[in-house]
Amino acid sequence: MKPFWQLSSFLLLSLLMLSHAHSAEDAPAFSAKQLTELPKENWTTNGGNLYNQRYSQLTEINRSNVKDLKAEWRTHLNGSGVGPPFSGEAQPIVYEGVIFIITGADDVFALDVETGEHLWVYEANLDRTIDTVCCGWTSRGVGLGDGKVFLGRLDGKLMALEQKTGKELWSVQAENWQEGYTITSAPLYYDGMVITGFAGAEFGSRGRVKAYNADTGELIWTFYTVPGPGEPGFETWPQDTDAWKFGGGTVWQTPAVDPELGLMYFSTGNAGPDYDGSVRPGDNLYTASIVAVDAKTGEYRWHFQQVHHDIWDYDAPNPVVLFDVDYKGEPRKALANLAKTGWVYILDRVTGEPLIGIEEKPVAQDARQATSPTQPFPIGDSTVPQYIDIAPEGYKLVNEGRIFTPFWDEEVVLKPSGIGGGNWPPSSYNPRAGLLYTCSNDLMGVFVRTHEQEPVAGEKYTNGRSGGTPIPLNGVFSAMDMTTNKVVWSQRWKDSCWSGSINTAGDLVFVGRNDGDLTALDSTTGDQLWNFQTGAGVNAPATTFEHKGKQKVVVYSAGNLFAGTPSGDSVWLFSLDGKMGPGRAPGSDSIPSVAIEQANVEAGKAVYSVYCSSCHGNDGGGSHGVGPNITAVTSADVVALAATEGKGKMPSFKEILSDSQLRDVAVYVAQTLAIQKAGAQEAGAQKVGAQKAGAQEAGAQEAPAQEARAQKAGAPKAEK
Repeated sequence: MKPFWQLSSFLLLSLLMLSHAHSAEDAPAFSAKQLTELPKENWTTNGGNLYNQRYSQLTEINRSNVKDLKAEWRTHLNGSGVGPPFSGEAQPIVYEGVIFIITGADDVFALDVETGEHLWVYEANLDRTIDTVCCGWTSRGVGLGDGKVFLGRLDGKLMALEQKTGKELWSVQAENWQEGYTITSAPLYYDGMVITGFAGAEFGSRGRVKAYNADTGELIWTFYTVPGPGEPGFETWPQDTDAWKFGGGTVWQTPAVDPELGLMYFSTGNAGPDYDGSVRPGDNLYTASIVAVDAKTGEYRWHFQQVHHDIWDYDAPNPVVLFDVDYKGEPRKALANLAKTGWVYILDRVTGEPLIGIEEKPVAQDARQATSPTQPFPIGDSTVPQYIDIAPEGYKLVNEGRIFTPFWDEEVVLKPSGIGGGNWPPSSYNPRAGLLYTCSNDLMGVFVRTHEQEPVAGEKYTNGRSGGTPIPLNGVFSAMDMTTNKVVWSQRWKDSCWSGSINTAGDLVFVGRNDGDLTALDSTTGDQLWNFQTGAGVNAPATTFEHKGKQKVVVYSAGNLFAGTPSGDSVWLFSLDGKMGPGRAPGSDSIPSVAIEQANVEAGKAVYSVYCSSCHGNDGGGSHGVGPNITAVTSADVVALAATEGKGKMPSFKEILSDSQLRDVAVYVAQTLAIQKAGAQEAGAQKVGAQKAGAQEAGAQEAPAQEARAQKAGAPKAEK
């Protein structure tokens, strides 16, 4: 045994070395120039720079050597955000040797770049009774600036943490989740402000973007995406009702900024109610639009509406991308935004006018829906088909299933579906080639207006539903020429595309896959050059940066509720010096079947409300084209087996729910939902609404028991 003094000296030396290794400098109050430059050593904004280009000038890892890329380490995030209802969609922020990542549970981790060890952990301890989350519990990243890490939470709070310790510096209740507002996007630090949008267009909300003082959390300005009386654009809403107060138009993504013009850009969500235009005749500005506001004041500057009077949930949650391009021999300041319609909308970002051309064309009409007589059709290619060539079994085609086909009280099938086209997974832009890399999905959507209801803030307010057909969807990954809006190359995937991309000067595009692979594509051809199994769905964009002269790639591997991909809690770091091989492919364990016994249906209803309704809808009829209609399933054995093993896009719940909960929810689906379906649709919808309060109360009692996870017991060591 070593003498005490030797152990003490060793301990002191170790602590000093640890302190030195982890004493990364505070991020400054970044200047506009710093935030606009192409990233190299660090990745300081969610989009890589203020333009949201997600492009790196690094070339050490390139198409000639990417085949040699291996992991340096893999670290786990204490089980945070594992399993339904969580999704892992966050893009890592990197600054001076520290990686900042947030989970679907809004827990934030600071990781050492060299070792993967946890430097600090912030635990959000979210209220598990939150029931106004549209599309899975998730966060798409954090913000960074002036020595602070900024996060938006699902309970509507906006917070600043001390960069070096994770200690809370300030917290504001930016909006209330009980009124339908949640924050899923990464806040943006710019010019001493922290800016955030809010999700919630499905819950009787009125969209808004807010800017706060980054030092104090004091509100600086608010821009409402649905104008009120006396404001420009209010004339596009009914003048004799309060429809505008519940008009939707929420902002799902991190804005882009042009400091030279002093403008901030974002796209807005669908109008509310989603599928019922009869209660809101008019174009419904500024929903389903690209909007520019003054970055300092939030004052309106211009807008371009991508879909007039949206009744299909055809909004554009994809981040707006800014770029400069030579067009017809002249340098132009442009922007691009991929929408659920499948089109990329390319505008002059100074004026908001179309750069290449967008034509207003007549579309099919239904007076009951107060449909717009025309819709904007961008010149160029769409990333996915916008019509159906052959009717799916059990459906009759109306208007050849074309985009913008209206519907009423009978189901209508068309393309794209309500999930797109493009969705939240961010596009990336290559300034050297003038290409935008896009992630889309080709899926038939089924739309129907089911009922009418009075809007209540915080209550589901869609007046209908969209779903899918038995025909499977395909992801489509494309490279689009931003001078022509034409497809340069495109590939159809066997599964959905539910992960954003980054691209580099090394002629690579990094994009994740549902099966757990992180892949590298040749940016000029789309050919896959490298793949690496991470053990869970890679449904978050990767980040690349340089540390001590070596290029690294880091990605969050955690799975996704909507994509139905395997869940996890890993962060992986790669380099050409890596020695670590791939992880174990998910889904290799055998799963025992669940015996169906006498069930507690009320408990099953509570489980359904918390874990199933986001995808399958409150009444089992499907939601946003993600989960299928399950009201025809009358066998509890079938339901229990699917929930236990996972099926199609649905993940396995075996690690999340107990055997008794699986049994209870199976019987609830097979008996109660099937019985409700047998009645009239309108009566069934009213009944589901009446039962919601009971489901919430039961869910509040049931859900916390499922939240157990490993707590931090010292800094866990990463695998190497």
